[in-house]
Amino acid sequence: MDNVEIFNETGNEIKDLDVLKPLLLYARSYEGLDDTELEFSVIIVDNERIHKINKEYRGIDRPTDVISFALEDSEGVNLENYRILGDIYISIDKVKEQAKSYGHSERRELAFLTVHGFLHLLGYDHMEPDDEKIMFAKQEEILNGFGITR
Repeated sequence: MDNVEIFNETGNEIKDLDVLKPLLLYARSYEGLDDTELEFSVIIVDNERIHKINKEYRGIDRPTDVISFALEDSEGVNLENYRILGDIYISIDKVKEQAKSYGHSERRELAFLTVHGFLHLLGYDHMEPDDEKIMFAKQEEILNGFGITR
């Protein structure tokens, strides 16, 4: 993929990181962005780090699973056929907790959170019920189409 970097800031080896770039390529194509160069990062952190980020930027004093910082929310960042999207932070601790809680693999949970963050970078949200239906349907279609099911 164009300029997509995946960083593991946990200091621990994380299996399944190799699935993220192909998954994001698939998601990019699903969204009709094959002719657009994309630039963004996926940063894997632990609960302590995402807790600090969540508190500082969202005013929420607890860890969360994924936070996206979309640069396109700012004026003057949009270029034709080149999009600087921003950053996706994912807590690997939450990946493990939620995979166990939901009864599916850590691979599936990591993929879900990555697609969720990617869609946020593209401007989707789930604040309103209709928007949530659209975003969550897209997530499932992308994951199922890529072959990552529950």
